[in-house]
Amino acid sequence: MTVIVFIVSLLAAMALGMPLAFSLLVSGVALMLHLDNFDTQIVSQNLINGADNFPLMAVPFFMLAGELMNAGGMSRRIVNSAMVWVGHFRGGLGYVAVFAAIVMASLSGSAVADTAALAAVLLPMMRKAGYRMDRSAGLIAAGGIIAPVIPPSIGFILFGVIGGVSISKLFMAGIFPGLMMGFALIVTWWIVARKDKVEVAEKVPFKERISVTINAFWSYLLAITIIGGMKMGVFTPTEAAVVAVVYSLFVGLFIYREIKFKDLYGIILAAAKTSSVVMFLVAAALVSAWLITVANIPAQIVEILRPFIDNKTLLMVMLMLLVMIVGTALDFAPTVLILTPVLMPLVREAGIDPVYFGVLFIMNNAIGLLTPPVGTVLNVVCGVGRIPMHDVIRGVMPFLISQVVVMGSLIAFPSLVMVPLKWLLMR
Repeated sequence: MTVIVFIVSLLAAMALGMPLAFSLLVSGVALMLHLDNFDTQIVSQNLINGADNFPLMAVPFFMLAGELMNAGGMSRRIVNSAMVWVGHFRGGLGYVAVFAAIVMASLSGSAVADTAALAAVLLPMMRKAGYRMDRSAGLIAAGGIIAPVIPPSIGFILFGVIGGVSISKLFMAGIFPGLMMGFALIVTWWIVARKDKVEVAEKVPFKERISVTINAFWSYLLAITIIGGMKMGVFTPTEAAVVAVVYSLFVGLFIYREIKFKDLYGIILAAAKTSSVVMFLVAAALVSAWLITVANIPAQIVEILRPFIDNKTLLMVMLMLLVMIVGTALDFAPTVLILTPVLMPLVREAGIDPVYFGVLFIMNNAIGLLTPPVGTVLNVVCGVGRIPMHDVIRGVMPFLISQVVVMGSLIAFPSLVMVPLKWLLMR
């Protein structure tokens, strides 16, 4: 009955048009009333404690770093450097999009920000060169969802905080699966676009390639600094976020000189607005998470899925199907915040490695960004490229299937996640 109370109250609040953070609070209060345990002090205390968490400080800093990278020209230089190396191949702009998506994923960790930046730069170029816009928009959208999987990932930070899992291990574990997602997109693009008659860019002289790549050196150095610093234990993920902000600010102001001091107010304000939404969502979700635990909902979910608990692979399939279904109706962050406290007790009881589950869980939620009706990344591509939603949905399907195949491979072969993780954690 408690599960029904929680789900019905949450969906009813959302159906009334209530913002999701408030819907989570309403569902929490509904649970308290059902349990005859209503106390406003408990709600306010858990709300404050939800945001008062040191690892969560990484979220606003990575948000700010992403804004600084886009404003400072770092993102554009990554695209340009990819363009001079592979832009002259047939379908070259598609390969540029995937390569740039992987590199930018290692800088910001935000699917929406990366997709918006890539779409703004590449879609006009692809339109001019004669590429099919539905397929091009679909590729860029699918490339954008690599960001929550490759570190630094805001999704991993949220999952790690809520689920009590090492964020550093999650970051390291996401590298190889993220690269697999990128490789799958390259193969899929080669299959679907090889016969298209498009304008091919002229081959750039080797000397100019080196020059453009050197010009993007500072952008690439940030990715190396963040991942290398965390692997070597120089700084934590939260400290890495601060390093990313300071580094991006310095490069934008004094090296590339595309950020002026007068621009900083607008950049910081934009990051603060986005961060405040995420942080309030986290705080509200932790109120619900506390009440979910009190109401013993995880134990009820365990009982429902107990027939599968002895078969880890089959249990993972069932969990991923559940997450995929929920992801079609909810956005990325809410799905992570709602399902993590519900599923983690089951994962631990079944003996599934929490880091391994976290990688697949976040990947699945990232794929949810491509599934209608919510499909946040699809909406971003539609808005930036001014392309009808039904065209983008049609164009993204081959790439969506390829990402689901990657996730299925990771379920069937957990060593694809765990073996690279053990290697990366070696010093």
